[in-house]
Amino acid sequence: MNTTHKQSRIEVMNLIGQSVEQIASDYLKPIETNWQASELLPLTSDSTFIADLKDIQEQAQNHSYDLLAVLVADTITEEALPTYESWLSGLVGVDQVGNNGWMKWMRSWAAEENRHGDVLNRYLFLCGRINMREFEASTQYLIADGFDNGAANDPYRNFVYTSFQEMATNVSHRRVATLAKQDGNAILSKLCGLVAADEARHAKAYKNFVSRIMEVDPNEMMLAFEDMMRKKIAMPSQCLRELGGKLNSFSNFSDAATRLGVYTSFDYVEILRTLLDEWKIDNVRGLLENGEKARDYLMALPDRLARIAERMKVPTTEYKFGWILA
Repeated sequence: MNTTHKQSRIEVMNLIGQSVEQIASDYLKPIETNWQASELLPLTSDSTFIADLKDIQEQAQNHSYDLLAVLVADTITEEALPTYESWLSGLVGVDQVGNNGWMKWMRSWAAEENRHGDVLNRYLFLCGRINMREFEASTQYLIADGFDNGAANDPYRNFVYTSFQEMATNVSHRRVATLAKQDGNAILSKLCGLVAADEARHAKAYKNFVSRIMEVDPNEMMLAFEDMMRKKIAMPSQCLRELGGKLNSFSNFSDAATRLGVYTSFDYVEILRTLLDEWKIDNVRGLLENGEKARDYLMALPDRLARIAERMKVPTTEYKFGWILA
């Protein structure tokens, strides 16, 4: 990013930052009324703890190996929250020191997200089917290794990324909730449903940020969108590895998610179509020649990706993860 572009982004971020607290209030819930893990899962101090624990473990016996693998990988991704907050707080136009609107949003968003790892981690601990040391080691790897989402410190590119990523996690958690319910696990279904609802609200906020940027700096925002889609949106779980350092965990997790229909290449295409529609890409005005070319690329991309997705075969090999007890 050259000096001119950096300065223009600072100006745009300062402009939007004046109203970001109001945006945040529209898409975040008060801490006083928000759900917490302690009210959704049994506590050891509860007189019914033993009976509740037995119920959780009995319901968990019905799940397929693939569903457990997806649930663990989703939880590891949620547990890596410190990585995500740190990269967003370093964006151009965000003052990490001051108590400004952007930092209030970043912290409040992270605080809501933090509950996801808490509640899913606690469920995995209680359900009795997970090797917790293996799971915890993978979580530590993901946080320690870091993750490059291809957006550097550019807020435009990062807000495209977070819009897409939050929508993708909503899909994944929502589908796991549905499958858990079909397996007779009302407890897990409720947990994943609540997490999915949070992700949907957060996605709306980040999509709002992009819409506002598109209004004041359409050409640069269009170029940033194009660049991120050319790079492809990679989930943080791309860097998953198991104890011992094996780096192929993501592809194996992705195969399981595809077999279950939790998250597939078609979902990637559908999210892109939704973003093109919500940001009204075909009607954006004020574009330069390179911006028009970027729009042409973006508008043609879903159909091209859909054709590729149609040719892809569903993987059948079930990989054995160290995370899951035999």
